[in-house]
Amino acid sequence: MARPHYSSRLEDWFNLGLQALLRRRGWRERIIPHMGYGTGEFVRVLARVVLSRDPRSQPRYDEDQVVRGWRVFVTAPAVGVTISVVVGGETYEAVTDRGGFIDLSVPQSLEPGWHEISLGVDGEQRARGKVLVFDPTAEFGLVSDIDDTVMLTMLPRPLIAAWNTFVREEQARRVVPGMAELYRDLLAEHPGAPIFYLSTGAWNTAPTLTRFLARHGYPAGPMLLTDWGPTNTGWFRSGREHKRTALARLARELPSVKWVLVGDDGQHDPQLYGDFARTHPEHVRAIGIRQLTPTEQVLSHGLPVPNPDPGAHDPDRPIAATVHGPDGFALSGMLRQVLNRD
Repeated sequence: MARPHYSSRLEDWFNLGLQALLRRRGWRERIIPHMGYGTGEFVRVLARVVLSRDPRSQPRYDEDQVVRGWRVFVTAPAVGVTISVVVGGETYEAVTDRGGFIDLSVPQSLEPGWHEISLGVDGEQRARGKVLVFDPTAEFGLVSDIDDTVMLTMLPRPLIAAWNTFVREEQARRVVPGMAELYRDLLAEHPGAPIFYLSTGAWNTAPTLTRFLARHGYPAGPMLLTDWGPTNTGWFRSGREHKRTALARLARELPSVKWVLVGDDGQHDPQLYGDFARTHPEHVRAIGIRQLTPTEQVLSHGLPVPNPDPGAHDPDRPIAATVHGPDGFALSGMLRQVLNRD
C-alpha cells in the first residue's frame, strides 16, 4: 500500500495533537447526525463526531443542534472514536475516520418512511438522528445540485464555502425561482420517490443548507456532501470524483430507479450527468440544466459563457434527453414534455 500523501500526514498529525490537547482540557465527543437513508434492505447512517466544550446537550436531528457561523471551527474532529448506532432496535458500531465522520451501511428491513436512530459513545446516548427509508419498488427519483441550482449567493465560486459557513442568516441567500415548486410537483406525481441533494460542498455547511431548503419549501431529502482538505493522494479532494462516485452508488443501491438529474451549466454538471447517462443509460430518465446568467457564469468560473461539455454534441455518444432553462418554471414545462413521452 502506497504511503499517504504528506499533506494528509500533516493534517493527521495536527488533528491528533489538537485532540489530545482538547481532551486534557475536558472537551468530549459531540455527535452531529446527518439525514440518512435506506431501502427495505439496508440503512445508511451519516454523522460527524467533533470535540466540544459542552457535549452534554445533544438535541434531535431536526432541531438546531449545531452552532452557527464561525463557531463551527471551535471544534475538532474526533478521530478513531467508536460510535454505537441503534437502528431498528439493533446496535451496530462504527469508528470515525480521519475527519471525524462515520458512514455506516447496515442490513435492516424497515418500512418506507421516517425512522429515528440513536448514536452514542461509551454506552451513553449522545444524539438522535433520522433516516428516510424509500420504497424499494420506486422507479422515479430526483438528484439535485445545490449551489447555483437551488440557491444563489452571487459570489465567486471559491468564496461560496466561506459564505455558507460564516454567514449566519439563511435569508441572506437567494432562492432560484421555481425550483422548489418543480421538485414538489415531480415528487407529488411519484409518491415515495427518493430525492437527494448532491453537492461538492463541505459537510460542516449541512445544517445551514438544511435550514435554507426547509425555509424555501424544498422537499426533505438526504444530502451527499464531501469533506474538504488533504487526502491520501493530494492536497484537495476532487469534487467531480465525489459526484461520480455518489451517482454510481445510487445506481447500485436503488437499481430500479430512473433518475432526473438537475444541475447548472456553471461548472461540470452537464458533463458529469452526461457521462453518467452514457455509462448507466438504464438509470437516467432526463437531465435538467439551469442556465446561469453571464454575471453568474463569471462568478462561477471566470468567463461569461458556460463551460464546454466535451462530447455533448458527439452523435456517437448519445445521452438522455436534456433540457435547459433559466429557472425552475422554465425547466418544469420542458421536463414534463420529456417525461410524458416515456
